[in-house]
Amino acid sequence: MAERVTIQDIADALGVSRNTVSKAINNTGVLADATREKVLQKAMEMGYKQFSYVNILNADKKQEPAAALGEIALFSTGFIGNSHFAATMLDKFQRELSQLGYSFTMHRIPIELVDTLQLPTSYHKDKTVGIICVEMFDRDYARMLCDLGTPILFADTPVVGLGDSLRADCLYMENRSGIHSLVQEMVRRGKTRIGFIGEYLHCQSFFERYMAYRNAMYLAGLPCREEWCLTGNKAGIRVPDSIDYQEYLTDCFRAMSTLPEVFLCANDYVALDTMQVFKKLGISVPGDVWLCGFDDSPESSVVTPTLTTIHIHSQIMGFSAVHLLVSRIQEPSLNFRTMHTETRLIYRESTGD
Repeated sequence: MAERVTIQDIADALGVSRNTVSKAINNTGVLADATREKVLQKAMEMGYKQFSYVNILNADKKQEPAAALGEIALFSTGFIGNSHFAATMLDKFQRELSQLGYSFTMHRIPIELVDTLQLPTSYHKDKTVGIICVEMFDRDYARMLCDLGTPILFADTPVVGLGDSLRADCLYMENRSGIHSLVQEMVRRGKTRIGFIGEYLHCQSFFERYMAYRNAMYLAGLPCREEWCLTGNKAGIRVPDSIDYQEYLTDCFRAMSTLPEVFLCANDYVALDTMQVFKKLGISVPGDVWLCGFDDSPESSVVTPTLTTIHIHSQIMGFSAVHLLVSRIQEPSLNFRTMHTETRLIYRESTGD
């Protein structure tokens, strides 16, 4: 049996440092695009664990000319900026699809189309061979898309644990282990009053993170005090913005008899809003409260204090998305699959590190 390829093996083959290879594969730190591409190409050639299946996808690449296999359509209700974890994922997704012979179109779905279950006029069903959905969290609209008969992949979904599953392939980041590790470490450090911030019914990933928090607290023998679980948003507003959410958080914090020692936030955006509210209320991070986010957004490493968070490997999510969608296009009768990709807990200043 061949030995498992390591990061050090790739570094030795290229004559670069192990740290450089790690940055390229995990999409962390500052690295020249040319260097990143060279490292990723070598990782694929050597069969590194995260890219071992890519050669399978690439095996028949030359059978069709570029852009001859049809369009892959991206549907999203939100704006996916550079800070969003999906930006890097979609960049790799698009590059791999292009090499395989697919073109790529993007379609933003405004709320009025969601309400009326209509497709965007820019979408051409006869040209489209597959759909990937990002930030598509309306259950009825998601089900309508599943009924189109086009191979479809959801990168995160509406909450599916409360009813029937979507008839589609689903891709998520691994939302549980990092949270369990965080709670265990907080307890080891003597921090037992731990709360959660985030709309747990916003999407499946938020739901999984909230349930992971509750499970970790239960296994540690700690109570989940409801006043420390801020799982709502400003009432009366259908799509609250950051200002609305900060007003909601302000009211919640002011109503608390005591603050917890640690807050786990559903993502980094929630954590950054929380920091802003704490600053206005004169609450210090990490002096008064420790804080952890999720996603490892670019802002998390430059904000003051830097944010403890859980890193999403966006590169492998992009490759996994290609694998799931292309295999569905090639074999539509496959059973529907759900995949979770690895995440990694990173400690920074917001938890006293």
